[in-house]
Amino acid sequence: MKLNKEEYDKFHRKPLQVQQAQELLASYGKPGLTEQIPLQESHGRYLAEEVKAPHPFPRFRRSGMDGYAVRSGDTLGCSSDQMVWLDVIDEIPCGSVSDHEITAGTAVRIMTGAQVPEGADAVVMLEMTELREYEGRTQLGLKRKIEEGKNVTPIGFEVQEEEILLRPGRRIQAGEISVLASFGVHQVTVYQKPRIAIFSTGSELLTVDEPLQPGKIRNSNTYMLASQVREAGGEPFILEAVMDDLLLAKAKVEKAMQEYDAVVTSGGVSVGDYDIMGDFVRSDSVDMLYNKIAMRPGSVTTAAVKDGKLLFALSGNPGACFVGFELFVRPFIQRVMGCDKPYLTEWTAVLEQDYTKVNAFTRFVRGRVEARDGMLYAIPAKVDESSVMVTIKDSDCLIVIPPTKSVTSAGEKVKILLLKGNTL
Repeated sequence: MKLNKEEYDKFHRKPLQVQQAQELLASYGKPGLTEQIPLQESHGRYLAEEVKAPHPFPRFRRSGMDGYAVRSGDTLGCSSDQMVWLDVIDEIPCGSVSDHEITAGTAVRIMTGAQVPEGADAVVMLEMTELREYEGRTQLGLKRKIEEGKNVTPIGFEVQEEEILLRPGRRIQAGEISVLASFGVHQVTVYQKPRIAIFSTGSELLTVDEPLQPGKIRNSNTYMLASQVREAGGEPFILEAVMDDLLLAKAKVEKAMQEYDAVVTSGGVSVGDYDIMGDFVRSDSVDMLYNKIAMRPGSVTTAAVKDGKLLFALSGNPGACFVGFELFVRPFIQRVMGCDKPYLTEWTAVLEQDYTKVNAFTRFVRGRVEARDGMLYAIPAKVDESSVMVTIKDSDCLIVIPPTKSVTSAGEKVKILLLKGNTL
């Protein structure tokens, strides 16, 4: 039977390489609007403006330990046989400032982090001192010379005034929060989270709280995608699943593309009679960017655009859906959030065991990475079929197997892409 053009286009798709598809999508993922949020709510967000130091840090000479602030010149020539005795004239807890200037023959007790008083140019650690009462005065005894500047952190040692602390696109984590708090930045300007609409297609889907029925499956992909959106930094909105009805899908997708920053669907992108998303992206409703990727799993991964808004139509198979999100949707969200390195981190590892599948397309194999004896080993999941979901939870990397007609042998070096949450 001869195929018409629409049927021919449906069955004869031109595949893009993964990198080509990522580059095509990159022009649509630009940092969006900004907002100011409290510092304590900023973890995981991306800075939208440059932050400079309003003052040096530390902004006063700071004691590096508990001990005594002294003049180093007073310790010249002292030894265990010829101790130097200095009058202790004050005590400085952390957070306090002494009214006394250290002059020849005097010292003050000082705590770690406290401001070193004028006149002192060194701090002697407590363990190197002796105390005595002499003619009604407390005196400090020293047995060895101390160098100028010893145990004193100078002004601006860490940061100079007007020095750039953080640049736009920096992800805020514990270290960044410490820096911002130290300089009194209590309101942080960050990029807004993109609002991502998510729904699955298919008349076979049940909600997670429905009892099982013959021929039906629970809609797990939607909840998996929502979790992936959160991990990537976006704000997920789960919409009602769409039955196998093209007109209904068209109305729901177009409405979602107007109301949200991007739409992610799961299922309906293959070439079957009920694969409505595949039909939708070839319609006049959107501009199709691609509908096939030279990859396994998820070769039917599809993307389209309308009025600058992206539609990601992912495979309904859980493994393929998961991989498609990590390779294409995550970078989009990260880029909109302001991240300048939106793609999964790439490492090289040694393949732990033979990988026997051959294919004309690059494979992204779920697996684990382990560090042993200074080497990284990539361990493929035992079951990595596109339709298998259970091994997703045990995977912390994607093992990249290039197109090959033979077994990829254990011991070969392979590229791995680290999934979110890897702790190596």
